[in-house]
Formats: sequence, C-alpha cells, structure tokens
Amino acid sequence: MTAEQTGLRIQEALDALAGSGAERAGEQLVRDLMEFYGEGLARLVPALSPPALERMLDDPAVAGLLLLHDLHPEDLTARIDRALAALPERVEVLGFDPATGTLRLRRTASGCGCADQDVEAVLACHAPEVTAVELERAPQLLQIGTRPQQPAEAR
Repeated sequence: MTAEQTGLRIQEALDALAGSGAERAGEQLVRDLMEFYGEGLARLVPALSPPALERMLDDPAVAGLLLLHDLHPEDLTARIDRALAALPERVEVLGFDPATGTLRLRRTASGCGCADQDVEAVLACHAPEVTAVELERAPQLLQIGTRPQQPAEAR
C-alpha cells in the first residue's frame, strides 16, 4: 500500500467518526501512533550502515515514513534527484519555486517515455514539497541529410 493510499484510508476512518466525540479520540489516536512510530524510527535510522540506509532511501514507503517523521537524511535537491533517477527516461531540473511548490522539468529526449502522472507520483513519495510539476517537452530534432536520389527517368 502506498503512502497516499494509507493517508486516504486514515482520512476516511476519521471522517466516519465525524460528528461524534469519537472524532477527537480518533485524531488523538493517530497523533499518538505517529509519535510512537516516529520515536522507533528515530532509533533505527542511526543504527543502519550507510549502504543499508542508501538502499532503504530508494524505497518509496521508507522514504515517505522518514519524511513524515522529519528523519530523512537528504535535502530536497538530493531527494528530487533520487526520485527522477527512478524514471525510465531522463529529465532535467530547470528550477523549483518553494513559494508555489512548482518544479520545472524538461525531458532530455523526445519520443516515448513516462507519463506526466508517473513523474508526479515518483516525486510525491520522495519530495512532497513538490506540489506541481511543469514538464517541458524536449525540442524535436531536425533531420538534416542528403536528398534521396531521384529514380532515373525513362527516356
């Protein structure tokens, strides 16, 4: 289950409690569990060897948990680079606007590749600060070559 799916399920459960005293209790339960899990993760992360931690950071669920508990060791730029490295095609980062959460990217090659929603999904796990993606297309290459020979005309 992805972090997004889990978040939706938790929100649905809290919404089901709405309008009763159980809503406040449900929210407190989520806060208490988050704090408990965060304390456990805070003890685990330093115990991991650097190669083991590096492998774990590629896992979207682990990366999401570490971000959620403010334990992720990488800065935003490194997390964006890690996320984009998981894509089947290369994209170039043109800039990030922290005020709007918009990440500007450019495809580095034309042709088939990943869909825009694939880019957004991989970024959601590793860099939730990115709330919008502007993905420019690579310029089309102009083929320059010799003109094909014309068939000899019959006389």
